[in-house]
Amino acid sequence: MTTTEFDPGLLGEHCWLECANGERVMLPVTRWRDDPDSADELLLAACLGPTLDVGCGPGRLVDALVRRGVIALGVDVSPVAVELTTARGAPALCRNVFDHIPGEGRWRHVLLADGNIGIGGDPVALLRRVRELLRPGGSALTELDPPGTGLRRQQVRLSSVDSSGGWFDWARVGPDGLDRTAAEAGLDIRWLNERGGRWFAELQRS
Repeated sequence: MTTTEFDPGLLGEHCWLECANGERVMLPVTRWRDDPDSADELLLAACLGPTLDVGCGPGRLVDALVRRGVIALGVDVSPVAVELTTARGAPALCRNVFDHIPGEGRWRHVLLADGNIGIGGDPVALLRRVRELLRPGGSALTELDPPGTGLRRQQVRLSSVDSSGGWFDWARVGPDGLDRTAAEAGLDIRWLNERGGRWFAELQRS
């Protein structure tokens, strides 16, 4: 997750996304801060070269990749996220993905884990930006919402027992919304898989 609205979750506070339509989506804040699990391994195993983790959060994936000898960099607009990542010993920059990113056009993989395909509320615009960051033949490794989600663009805010943040744009994409989203962004679906109740896909730049 990449907005400072998520700082309480990054720090381990029990919280959820409150959607403008009244829906509530619980956030897996414990998983964000833990070591990668078996489902995360599906993404990590696919990272075969320099990898950019967009919305790196507390940095569990960047840290795991660096420990495996993979060149990796996390970016997040939250200073808290960047501080937590660098505290693990992994590199991270406080940066918006739509701003200048080191190595543009040369990354082999870009990670969009933990629902970060929803950043900015426009998955097509985000994936087009990711395509610019990738080298030819590179891929975006993304986590999706469950089947039946389709593509939902909505206003959300972070809420906890004690407080609620401001509203911001977010999106959710399920496997059933991926074909059109990827095609409009100029990416091809290489694989789609489920593990541990979570859904993942690799989208390749031609």
